[in-house]
Amino acid sequence: MTGDTDDETRPDGGTVDAEGADEVALDPWGSSSVSDYRKLFEEFGIEEFDELLEAVANPHYLMRRGVIFGHRDYRPVAEAMRESEPFAALSGFMPTGDPHIGHKLVFDELIWHQQQGGDAYALIADLEAHSARGLSWAEIDGHARNYLLSLLALGFDPEEGTLYRQSEEREVQDLAFELGAEANFSELQAIYGFDGETDVSHMQSVVTQMADICYPQLEEPKPTVIPVGPDQDPHVRLARDLASRMRFFGVTTAYASFEATDEELDVLETAYDAREHYADDPEVPRCVEAAAWLAEADVEDGPALESVLEKLENAGMEPIRPRTRLLDRRASEAAFEGLIDAIEGEKRVFEGHVDAFDLEAAEARALAREVELEYDGYGFRAPSSIYHRFMSGLTGGKMSSSIPASHISLLDDPEDGYEKVKSATTGGRETADLQRELGGKADECPVYELYAYLLAGDDDAFATEVYEECVGGERLCGGCKEQAAVLMREFLEDHQEKRAEVEELLEETGIELESPRRG
Repeated sequence: MTGDTDDETRPDGGTVDAEGADEVALDPWGSSSVSDYRKLFEEFGIEEFDELLEAVANPHYLMRRGVIFGHRDYRPVAEAMRESEPFAALSGFMPTGDPHIGHKLVFDELIWHQQQGGDAYALIADLEAHSARGLSWAEIDGHARNYLLSLLALGFDPEEGTLYRQSEEREVQDLAFELGAEANFSELQAIYGFDGETDVSHMQSVVTQMADICYPQLEEPKPTVIPVGPDQDPHVRLARDLASRMRFFGVTTAYASFEATDEELDVLETAYDAREHYADDPEVPRCVEAAAWLAEADVEDGPALESVLEKLENAGMEPIRPRTRLLDRRASEAAFEGLIDAIEGEKRVFEGHVDAFDLEAAEARALAREVELEYDGYGFRAPSSIYHRFMSGLTGGKMSSSIPASHISLLDDPEDGYEKVKSATTGGRETADLQRELGGKADECPVYELYAYLLAGDDDAFATEVYEECVGGERLCGGCKEQAAVLMREFLEDHQEKRAEVEELLEETGIELESPRRG
């Protein structure tokens, strides 16, 4: 966690970063970092997790401490957990090196969702590693085994969850083919910056990742969360779009036979609500009456108002009346007829949609999914996501696998892990006296991050104690690093013992550990 000392500080030691940081660029294959997490809320529409925290039963400590800082549409997952309804969690691991403490964040998030009753899916993104990073299949096999051993050692239950490799899961590849029909090169170019030099396999791996994200819903549509770092948000946004495009039907609101944008719907709602002021018969207000009133009313002028006026005038004497519209997106003729038959009450049928007057939007969405599934559709729900902060490198700056001293591998010798922490950069002052007088800068300290993200475990009181002692000047860096180094050594010793214990369990999972592919 970074930020100046006068930034707003969370009680547990997290920070709200200062404004004016570098512009945010999210690259799933680059070495992304985020200086100002608020820019993700402003520029990409990621929602703040703090606002949702109370809705999560038994939240993970990463949620409580603000390490998980953002989400997309996590409410359905939180509700499913509270109501003991089906939900799923999935994350993929690109086996390009040893698993490290940064990966442990995702392992923990996935395992926690499984422990809350979710269907957990963990995949090895070997097609992505081969196409985007150029690793050989032999290299991938070795790294994949290490990722899986650490996942199992940390508590993933393979009997209750699903483990697979992209290259070996035919259902994922078949789904990727179907999803690929809904995407095009221009879209991938805009999202990922692909150009004429991008190889086709790399593009294909993107569509495979979209299939991974939708895979938990193949048997049954259900809320599904993807725990990732913010650099993976482009994948989540595309997956949400493709899941929507695969749906047979869309559901929206309308006031007349014509289509309207969200901005236009706001204007139409204003006109409908004011019908007592202009309609000869307020029970049946007419479009031309609404247009005449809007033209004179004190309504904010702009493109939406202009387009609504034109549409209302063209609609003439058609009544303006709210209704739920079910759009035919990609349904077969039989499925569309099935939808029409399933809608009870007053309705009007058009060539590409049905207007239902006695059906609320939520009911319409449930009915549309029910009909879609009856006619062999997928019925996908848009996948959700949660985002965790990037860990700082132990040497300052970004954590990088190319700089061994900057990160701790889960395979590091415990003594090496101890020494790395002892040698880490801190947020301490220049002298012990200044530290006692001014307090340390825990918000800028990679060692404090180790406590908050890993070493304090589920003990919030301990994490808070470390933070408060640091910023209060009671805790000096030498003793703090020694304590963290000992805890890190103990963690690595324990984790590696557990890795050895689950070797046999890994063999029993049936996942392909040696790829038959060449190259």
